[in-house]
Amino acid sequence: MSEKKGNLYELTKGIIKENPTLVTLLGMCPTLAVTTMASNGIGMGLATTFVLVCSNIVISLLKNVIPKAVRLPCFIVVIASFVTLIEFLMKGYLPALYDSLGLFLSLITVNCIILGRAEAFASKNGVFKSALDGVGMGLGFTLALFVMGSIREILGAGQWMGMDLNLPSTMTLFIMPAGGFFTLGVVIAMVNKIANKKPPQEIGCANCPNAKNCPTFNKEVTEGADS
Repeated sequence: MSEKKGNLYELTKGIIKENPTLVTLLGMCPTLAVTTMASNGIGMGLATTFVLVCSNIVISLLKNVIPKAVRLPCFIVVIASFVTLIEFLMKGYLPALYDSLGLFLSLITVNCIILGRAEAFASKNGVFKSALDGVGMGLGFTLALFVMGSIREILGAGQWMGMDLNLPSTMTLFIMPAGGFFTLGVVIAMVNKIANKKPPQEIGCANCPNAKNCPTFNKEVTEGADS
């Protein structure tokens, strides 16, 4: 694979093929909590993308400096710094969105998508590829939240992006937690259909979407090959 194609893959893989929400099922807490409105989904997605890209770049730069024994605490400190920055910016310039996202904005610090990309990708690759990975995964996360937020807002409130659609009737279920789970399941099914993904015939680590990035699985494969 040429370098140009490799960079394009790193940028686009998170949109459908390795979408962090709809394929690897990470970041479920904000996905279900803030997607009652499309605007909330975009706000949370872009804030997470900013933190993801910035933390990936910094962690990639420091990957040879951070001791392995304390890499996870160091990653969290880096991530928390950028979360604090985006909180200050959003509170100052987008106070309505800041109030709408509430506690879930601070919880970006422990979002498993960001920590997962730091551990699985940024700590093992160069700065440019890590930045592309962050952009791609962030856009995939934002797209997933926007689609879910749009569906729930239209069907549950009869509005979209604050505009009244004058629907004849609405289903309040869709802006409730149960509606979030239902919408998530439907969107995941649609993405799997588009990607032509089939359920694994056997349950195990080898069938996990994150298998190639899992240290435990790779260790087992290596030990099996050696034996």
